[in-house]
Amino acid sequence: MFEPLRRLPAAVLILAILLAAPSAWAAEILGRVVGLSDGDTITVLNSERRQVRVRLGEIDTPESRQPYGTRAQQALSELVFGKDVRVAVQDTDRYGRTVGRVYVGSLDVNAEMVRQGAAWVYRQYSRDRSLLALEAEAKAARRGLWALPEAERTPPWEWRAAQRNGGGQRPAAATPAPAPARSSPASSSGFSCGAKQYCRQMTTCAEARFYLSQCGLSRLDGDGDGVPCESLCR
Repeated sequence: MFEPLRRLPAAVLILAILLAAPSAWAAEILGRVVGLSDGDTITVLNSERRQVRVRLGEIDTPESRQPYGTRAQQALSELVFGKDVRVAVQDTDRYGRTVGRVYVGSLDVNAEMVRQGAAWVYRQYSRDRSLLALEAEAKAARRGLWALPEAERTPPWEWRAAQRNGGGQRPAAATPAPAPARSSPASSSGFSCGAKQYCRQMTTCAEARFYLSQCGLSRLDGDGDGVPCESLCR
């Protein structure tokens, strides 16, 4: 059944092979990083002098308004900005960005961001279990975002969902609750339980201590040392 193939000219056979497997030639982007949008999105100027937006696959970094968001972008900039990269393409997201693993030489940038504690493993999209091991290692060593109090370590996909649902308000948006009718420790301090949940919503150390001791909001004391919201209560 393969006898007719043997009679084809070599050039025709080569062309047939190339046409049969175009994905092998389209699954990689080579270029130089000329811009960063955040901690997991870069702009690559490819060999055709065309700018391509690339979303680092399988990881997710804190948003710019989250704790460690700016530092995650700085970490990525140190790894890739102005450097030649290779992008192993995985997909295209709903925003039209190319999604893939980014390499500078032999360095896997996606994995390095996780190893440094500058990124979470994006559970919903990750297929590489070795990234979970790197994340566990970074967490155990308290590197990067893992050095933050637990209350400030909200996975970015949860943070975005809270923003879409109207949650995660900034402190200024939280209206103080009226004093409860029943006897409450809030009466002398002016604070009341239930209005706030996170360190980012606290305005003073005294308020954070009230929520920890009187409201039982243990998430404010991420490391269990009895001091809540250490950014306020240093």
